[in-house]
Amino acid sequence: MLPFSLFFLVSIFSCASFSSSAEMEAPNPSPEAFERNSRLRGQPKETESCKTGNPMDDCWRCDPEWHSNNNRKMLANCAVGFGRDATGGRDGEFYVVTDPDNDDPLNPIKGTLRYAAIQEEPLWIIFNSDMVIRLKDELLVNSFKTIDGRGANVEIEGGPCITLSYVTNIIIHGIHIHHCVPGGNATVRTSPTQYGWRNISDGDGISIFSSAHIWIDHCSLSYCHDGLIDVTYGSTSVTISNNHMAYHDEVMLMGHSDDFLPDKDMQVTIAFNYFGEGLVQRIPRCRHGYFHIVNNLYSGWELYAVGGSANPTINSQGNIYMASDGNSMKEVTRRILSLEDEWKVWNWRSVGDLMLNGAFFTSSGNSTSQNYVKASSMIARPTSLLTILNVTAGALSCQIGYTC
Repeated sequence: MLPFSLFFLVSIFSCASFSSSAEMEAPNPSPEAFERNSRLRGQPKETESCKTGNPMDDCWRCDPEWHSNNNRKMLANCAVGFGRDATGGRDGEFYVVTDPDNDDPLNPIKGTLRYAAIQEEPLWIIFNSDMVIRLKDELLVNSFKTIDGRGANVEIEGGPCITLSYVTNIIIHGIHIHHCVPGGNATVRTSPTQYGWRNISDGDGISIFSSAHIWIDHCSLSYCHDGLIDVTYGSTSVTISNNHMAYHDEVMLMGHSDDFLPDKDMQVTIAFNYFGEGLVQRIPRCRHGYFHIVNNLYSGWELYAVGGSANPTINSQGNIYMASDGNSMKEVTRRILSLEDEWKVWNWRSVGDLMLNGAFFTSSGNSTSQNYVKASSMIARPTSLLTILNVTAGALSCQIGYTC
């Protein structure tokens, strides 16, 4: 007989909030089904039962007045991990997006998301209603901005998506981002006074390039041309948390190339995410730097989950790794284009992780290395809590006047 905690975990995986094995094997599930399932993860809760042990969510979700002008910006005090100092637009005014349709990359129109995103001053950007935004080119977000989708169902889809390039203090919360495609070969405005030529972009959901103090929280991402979230060119102080990612090949790339040494200072926390149906690899794939992969729930992968190639330090704590059924690729880890004589000294460790369905993690290096100090950013919760902590990963269906 299965222990109760394991029986509970397996039962949770068979429920609608998580993917069944049949769903994971579906060759081409509809984007509508993915978005619907993502929204179901965020139904309102009763106040007395909303505390989960997730420090970011417990910081704000139990307040039925989260949406008030006085309380909405409290979110900026809730980040943990390496991106915990991201203030976003906390110190600025609110900006309400009212126009989803008239995106103009060179001369942004008032009322659009792009008009707000390029402003020089801090802004807390919210949305007046549900909307689908199809951008005509990359959305280049200026420093000190929060894009806050709570209270509306906001989708960015079908065009180029979000780029954070040479900026700082960004919070992106509660947005559905899917079917992103390359843009570029166009002139795009980066601020009210500056614009420039953009080469062809990769087609990432969110591209973080030479930027710092970034928090990506409670977004739902899928079906993009390149990565869902890529962090490159010396970016650091990043937290990627509470997101639902699904139906994608190369999920997250951490680092530009093995030869790009400024990435050695990169620090990224990947926490409380639900890595769901139809993922193949790079969950994440790290080059240089320090990575705290903590309290995530992996429901399967086709090739590998956690990979690396240039001696990154990987600290895996309190995750659930559930290998896919009928898949010979049970190993969580992969060293890419590296021989064992090289990678055996890399510091990769697994502490308190739960391996299911034949999953296994190949550790290396010194498990007590001082490098892990630089790859530690928060206290890991026990895996017995993860089915509760991760069940509301992704964009939430927050309703005015209710706990979220």
